[in-house]
Amino acid sequence: MRESVHTNTSIWSKGMMAVIAAQFLSAFGDNALLFATLALLKAEFYPDWSQPILQMVFVGAYIVFAPFVGQVADSFPKGRVMMFANSLKLLGAASICFGFNPFIGYTLVGIGAAAYSPAKYGILGELTTGDKLVKANGLMESSTIAAILLGSVAGGVLADWHVLAALGICAVVYGGAVVANLFIPKLAVARPGQSWRFTPMTASFFNACRVLWRNGETRFSLTGTSMFWGAGVTLRFLLVLWVPVALGITDNATPTYLNAMVAIGIVVGAGAAAKLVTLDTVARCMPAGILIGVVVLIFSLQHALLPAYVLLILIGILGGFFVVPLNALLQDRGKQTVGSGNAIAVQNLGENAAMLLMLGLYSLAVKVGTPAVAIGVGFGAIFALAIAGLWVWQRRR
Repeated sequence: MRESVHTNTSIWSKGMMAVIAAQFLSAFGDNALLFATLALLKAEFYPDWSQPILQMVFVGAYIVFAPFVGQVADSFPKGRVMMFANSLKLLGAASICFGFNPFIGYTLVGIGAAAYSPAKYGILGELTTGDKLVKANGLMESSTIAAILLGSVAGGVLADWHVLAALGICAVVYGGAVVANLFIPKLAVARPGQSWRFTPMTASFFNACRVLWRNGETRFSLTGTSMFWGAGVTLRFLLVLWVPVALGITDNATPTYLNAMVAIGIVVGAGAAAKLVTLDTVARCMPAGILIGVVVLIFSLQHALLPAYVLLILIGILGGFFVVPLNALLQDRGKQTVGSGNAIAVQNLGENAAMLLMLGLYSLAVKVGTPAVAIGVGFGAIFALAIAGLWVWQRRR
């Protein structure tokens, strides 16, 4: 069934600006909340290995709800789905503020994020078309990374000042995202009339998985983005562990500053990808993916702040250039086959399964006492080799 949507080829339309504003606030809240909650765990003397567990419960929500959220995104106006999802995030952040178990509250935020993702990316294909979809993805990624930059720093700095105040500000920001969603135009439902019974829903999702994984282009995109985001979330926690060991700094703010350097780089890389890569030349992004692992390996060996900043910016540039074209490719090909919402849901399953695996290995490495530098070196080398293998495999097909 073809998707019935209203499209606007301008990436600067009012509808697109409302999507970008809502996404900025939502992503700001996500990243500020992560560092504020990590500070809460630290203040309440949770063990170090429990920190990646916090992210794992968030990721687990994506995996559990993957068979359903794509259909939700395609069965209702995507702007309204985004508003509902941000409301769940607001509820989760508020529950942590009021003293509920942080792992339960963060799981609720994860459920909201799982519902939000297919809608926020799927709506891009309804507001833009063709090669402008790459530019729209670049705009979305740039806005998201700017939010990650500001949200991460705000979460760490505010947590150093007052943990409860930091958590409260996160809840307020989610409230702003809910309001911004009201200004997204109510587009036509993409795939109406689908069954809401459990068996047909799951069958539809796993059929979408088969379709996308059997297609060479979409399999290429799914594999690349899964590896990238699995690596990205692991790097974030590695920085929290690496800073006190390599730099001798024990505050909450410094790891957020370093994460911000990656965010700045991704904004630059996403902009470069929008100008230099089209849907027909996606393979141009692969060398950047290989270099990410190489630079992570070099970064892990540093013991001074300035070169760490420079290398993390470079990692971000390479990451933005790598992932933006792959996202656009999946959205375009997915829209033509299984629906954009289902395509993003399948992508979320792959990405979050990779995150869960990598976070589990990272948590295990921390628990058994593996040095942070060794984790970083091994992680960088494995990532570079994996992306190189993916590129060689794809070129031979």
